[in-house]
Amino acid sequence: MNFTELAAERYSARSYSDRPIEQEKIDAVLHAAMLAPTAKNNQPQKIYVVRSEEKRRMLSENCRCIFGAPVVFVLGYDTDRVAHGIRKENDEFGETDVAIVCTHMMLKATELGLGSCCVGMFSEEIIRACLDIPGNVNITLLLPVGYPDAGPSVRHTEFRDSSEIVQYL
Repeated sequence: MNFTELAAERYSARSYSDRPIEQEKIDAVLHAAMLAPTAKNNQPQKIYVVRSEEKRRMLSENCRCIFGAPVVFVLGYDTDRVAHGIRKENDEFGETDVAIVCTHMMLKATELGLGSCCVGMFSEEIIRACLDIPGNVNITLLLPVGYPDAGPSVRHTEFRDSSEIVQYL
């Protein structure tokens, strides 16, 4: 599958089977995360792999967007490692870096036959407390991953006209 086919195949899975994910697939998704570029190559990303039933239940009780996934990657960045920019005062690239890492992970998951859903609707304080994540890590995204079932999904098949999005200068 070429890149365009892979990108077209990826969708936001919102229902997962209870089939466990093989460790080699988890490792491959994590390897894709390591290949992602980050600002100044500082690599501030922190990835927590939540597999235990207890911790996934805690996440589900505090975030409605876990969808029964057998693995939830919690993505954040270490504020001590993040690169700073000059666009505006206190500019940092942590959220951008994590978004790039997450995209690599989602595409690799798709290539492996797994579904994923990038989630930003959660309380950082609650997730931090549930997983005992240190204060120097800003939690940015959750990424439920698993084998999708026949349940609801959001497939991106309708697109705005490029003239509404792209402007040549």
